Amino acid sequence: MLTPDDFRDLVLAMERATEGAHMGHPDFRAANGRIFASLHTNETFGMVKLTPEEQRAVMKANPEMFVPSSGAWGRDGCTNVVLEKASKPPVRGAILLAWQTVAAMPAARPRKTGTRATSRTSRGSQRPARARRRSP
Repeated sequence: MLTPDDFRDLVLAMERATEGAHMGHPDFRAANGRIFASLHTNETFGMVKLTPEEQRAVMKANPEMFVPSSGAWGRDGCTNVVLEKASKPPVRGAILLAWQTVAAMPAARPRKTGTRATSRTSRGSQRPARARRRSP
């Protein structure tokens, strides 16, 4: 069994990994700013971002420990780690695979802070407003 802190320690052992927050739960990013792992809000599951092929391999080797995330995320390789049934060696291996895949990607776009403006607002601040046509 792994605790959320055990999972966190394994993830943060990856070179230049950092912890942040995303959608109300902790996430872990490679140096390029991309997420490769996270902890669910209830902290009963971790998540590693694998390729679909890697996901199939880890699930086949340890079906009680690894399950696909729901929906399209799971089909794309995001894999939940059942912490109650997890042990360090296979989880460390899955974390390493996730980190290697994500660390090889180009840097993520910088994250915006504050309130998100609508496209109309952001365009309006960059271009002058168009004159409205008047009906005859």
